[in-house]
Amino acid sequence: MKFDYDKLRVKEGVKVNLKDFSTCDDGGYTRKTAKEEIRRNIKKLKKFQEMFYADDRYSLLIILQARDAAGKDGVIRHVMSGINPQGCRVHSFKTPGRNELEHDYFWRHYIALPERGMIEIFNRSHYENVLATKVNPQWILNERIPGYDSVEKIDGQFWDKRYEDINAVEQHLYRNGMRILKFFLNVSKEEQRERFLSRIDEPDKNWKFSSADLQARKQWDDYDRAFEEMLEKTSKPYAPWYVIPADKKFFARVAVGDIIIELFKSLELHFPPAESPELLEKAREILTKE
Repeated sequence: MKFDYDKLRVKEGVKVNLKDFSTCDDGGYTRKTAKEEIRRNIKKLKKFQEMFYADDRYSLLIILQARDAAGKDGVIRHVMSGINPQGCRVHSFKTPGRNELEHDYFWRHYIALPERGMIEIFNRSHYENVLATKVNPQWILNERIPGYDSVEKIDGQFWDKRYEDINAVEQHLYRNGMRILKFFLNVSKEEQRERFLSRIDEPDKNWKFSSADLQARKQWDDYDRAFEEMLEKTSKPYAPWYVIPADKKFFARVAVGDIIIELFKSLELHFPPAESPELLEKAREILTKE
């Protein structure tokens, strides 16, 4: 089965309205067929990751952004389960601490970027600095940026410059061999409600629920606008955003896996050659005689 993922990709310069993107598309899969596809993708990703690591020319940054309960952890667990942990890391970013606030907002993300041959997954990312802080601009004051000592001074120009900075950093990374895939898991308000209730009703999931989740839910429309502007301003050919329907968890996992595999295919990866055929033959002779 082949789904047209290009329609999930946010085109550069196009006005974004989240209502134009489905939350419940299943891509033509059922739970059973999706499970089979995920299993196939895991095998493919395992092979590609080994070659990616050995090729040692590129690195890969995967960014997952979403509302609470959209399924980021499940995507990571199911899609990347077959990958060698030595070649892949996951970094979850929480509220910045005191030391992190002593630096610019990108600092803690920059030091977590992957080296060549490695895959890094950001569970939330530097984009929180144009999402959570845009909805709650008072949090910007914690950064103590010169010239911005009140919420009233945090205007449209401030955010435009922040988008420009993010684009510039990502373009720099791309030019130096990093490939960047950005996924926004698009969950509906009703589906989020059901998942919150599940977390409340099931004792083993209680720890996942926070009072902050309800506060963010109250700000749903504000976050809608922040997500739309983020997608519109920062989806670039070198670092595209994909809006992934997330109401059907099984399809979200298939979609993310398929898109990553297509990127790997485009890189023309290969295993590096041996030092020399003569060396291999000599080593074989020595080992055979032991």
